[in-house]
Amino acid sequence: MTDSAYAAAYRESLEDPTAFWGRAAEAIDWTTPPPRVLDDDRPPFYRWFTGGTLNTCFNALDRHVAAGRGDQAAVLYDSPVTGARRTITYAGLLDEVATFAGALSSLGVEKGDRVVIYMPMVPEAVVAMLACARLGAIHSVVFGGFAPAELSVRIEDAAPVVVVTASCGIEPTRVVEYKPMLDAALDRSSHKPESVIVLQREQARAAVGERDTDWEEIDWHELVADAEPAGCVEVAATDPLYVLYTSGTTGRPKGIVRDNGGHAVALRWSMENVYGIGPGDVWFTASDVGWVVGHSYIVYAPLLTGATTVLYEGKPVGTPDAGAFWRVISDHGVKAMFTAPTAYRAIKRDDPGGELMQGYDLSTLETVFLAGERLDPDTYEWATKVLGVPVIDNWWQTETGWPIAANPRGLEPMPVKPGSPSVPLPGYAVEVLDEHGSPVPAGTEGAICLRLPLPPGTLPTLWQDDERYVGGYLSAFDGYYLTGDGGRVDEDGYLFVMGRTDDVLNVAGHRLSTGAIEAALAGHEAVAECAVIGVADELKGQVPRALVVVKSGIDATADGERIRAELVQRVRDEVGAVAALHQVDIVGALPKTRSGKILRKTMREIADGRTPAVPGTIEDAGVLDALGPVLRPRG
Repeated sequence: MTDSAYAAAYRESLEDPTAFWGRAAEAIDWTTPPPRVLDDDRPPFYRWFTGGTLNTCFNALDRHVAAGRGDQAAVLYDSPVTGARRTITYAGLLDEVATFAGALSSLGVEKGDRVVIYMPMVPEAVVAMLACARLGAIHSVVFGGFAPAELSVRIEDAAPVVVVTASCGIEPTRVVEYKPMLDAALDRSSHKPESVIVLQREQARAAVGERDTDWEEIDWHELVADAEPAGCVEVAATDPLYVLYTSGTTGRPKGIVRDNGGHAVALRWSMENVYGIGPGDVWFTASDVGWVVGHSYIVYAPLLTGATTVLYEGKPVGTPDAGAFWRVISDHGVKAMFTAPTAYRAIKRDDPGGELMQGYDLSTLETVFLAGERLDPDTYEWATKVLGVPVIDNWWQTETGWPIAANPRGLEPMPVKPGSPSVPLPGYAVEVLDEHGSPVPAGTEGAICLRLPLPPGTLPTLWQDDERYVGGYLSAFDGYYLTGDGGRVDEDGYLFVMGRTDDVLNVAGHRLSTGAIEAALAGHEAVAECAVIGVADELKGQVPRALVVVKSGIDATADGERIRAELVQRVRDEVGAVAALHQVDIVGALPKTRSGKILRKTMREIADGRTPAVPGTIEDAGVLDALGPVLRPRG
């Protein structure tokens, strides 16, 4: 019996990865073709395409222009918050990127240097990313919603030569000034860049060059006016393309490293085989360039493919209403879109009958992809019903850069099972293990792990921290990468992901550290002890909830409301609005094990209305009993 297309590809990718990924690499233009596909000389530090050289920007832009796609739209900028729209062709984007690369070069940026990008969803953010890639510099994009404290620790760790920012970002109801937040972050940071480039936006102009600083502040447009275009710098396949920071359980962010060669090969392969998008197709990812989805599927994958990508500066609702996505799909002839389930839950909440869809032509839409958090069956059923097209879940992480499990629409569409992202993709040897590291039978829950080596495009290590990479991901079970998620595989090989097993929150598809939020709370003068848990939320999937023990002598009854308000504001200031606390409870004590570990998982289960498995090592069961009425859902 002949294997299906998926089964054959999956089997070959694990049994003969050199053959499988060697063929996939033929879709990339190499300066020096890689003499070796999988380099397994230093396990667990596996590398892909060792000896090969290329330039990612060349593969995303130059080669398409040379092949006659110069007049095709590369980026469709659509900004309902400003009313601006702009079509940028491949030739036009190449000109802008080459010019900005020349501007960066004039400031001394060279191959291997870091550039931090702290920008909203504007075309210049894409230009800055690709300009870094053109020079062989390493970009580190920081989500514009992060407050100065979070931005500061990323600047300290990346040690950039240049920081690129904008004067402001724009939300549906307010303008968020970025420059004051960057100023505050640089004041806190022990590392200072040599230059700061500021893109001025008319909604709020920033003061540039008016502070007495150790670095030069430059206006974007003035800088590029005198810049000479830069060519592509040849880099090794194993050289870093970017560092993207993600929340760790300790509060110190982890710098996920993405290399040039494996990244280009994997994303190019995934675009057609997973998402069914080829050259010339219009693709709409509603995310942000500050997150991994934006890196992979707003910028790099569609441009490496020669597709047209929509850059959307807006929201699923409120810009102006819950028909916003349908308007974008209709206006731009979108073939497939990708966003987080939270977006569709918001649309469902505001327009449950899908009436706002009626005014738009959605005939070009073939598929909707949802990822970043668990796709609950209710949202899946609703979206499938109102849209009348396949709604496809896919599961992956910042660390992997592209899906671990999905329904491969281009390779072989498979039956959909609500609640499952479908099957492991080629290159990912997914196994569910028990606490001893042994595989469990089908249908049994355990820790979802990936047998090494990981496929191309995934993290080879953490930025300047091999030890933390091994300790955080590879030490739990020998020969495996620990995803941090629990779940099961059914008898048909479909994966079901049940949620995080660590202390990282998933709020509307954004990973947030409980440690970072707790650090902000602990800095308040009234707080003796605190814990943050993620509790289930119908719209966002999870929201952060704080439990706080106040210091002796403080009257929690009289001062409670003031303390709660100050703590909520403190988290917004220190971590960012994306981490806004859903609730703050002042309690008498926190439940712990005898070793002092706070029982966050147990509290989370109670708050979600489940019956927890209380560990036998609990120090005082009475504390947990007292918290029960506080934590349990009301109603």
